[in-house]
Amino acid sequence: MKMSTKGRYAVMAMIDIGQHGGVQGTSRPVSLGEIAERQDISQEYLEQLFGKLRRAGLVVSSRGAAGGYSLARPSGEIAMSDVILAVDEPLRVTRCEGDAVEGCVKGERCCAHDLWSSLGRQMMYFLESVTLEDVIEKRNLALAASIKQAKDRSPAGLQM
Repeated sequence: MKMSTKGRYAVMAMIDIGQHGGVQGTSRPVSLGEIAERQDISQEYLEQLFGKLRRAGLVVSSRGAAGGYSLARPSGEIAMSDVILAVDEPLRVTRCEGDAVEGCVKGERCCAHDLWSSLGRQMMYFLESVTLEDVIEKRNLALAASIKQAKDRSPAGLQM
């Protein structure tokens, strides 16, 4: 699996905001300096990430002495996949581009292509099913993802 430092650090920073701040207007903004200190991440690196997170509509910034960042919407409405995709390329398990064979073996599908491609899709399904709130609340993430996937697949009106 290939996930860059950008994706990992963005997830850590968003969890930090969820734990120490919250949604815009409901609590004080969290400064990048505070996040940098608690998470041991360079503040300059966080500045780059937060520009992308802001453009993706995941955080909002406020200026001034008490300024910083807040979540743009409730943590239960932010999928972990949104955070990773806002700062990173999609997760890749193969050296190929998605289901294409570019980068595979001699221009053809390698013998493990379908396996790795399927694993990559499953990872994205999982990250789409887990919310920032799930992580902050330390819920059983596999169970939370399974329940959400089951609800998403069930016909409208069917209670589980």
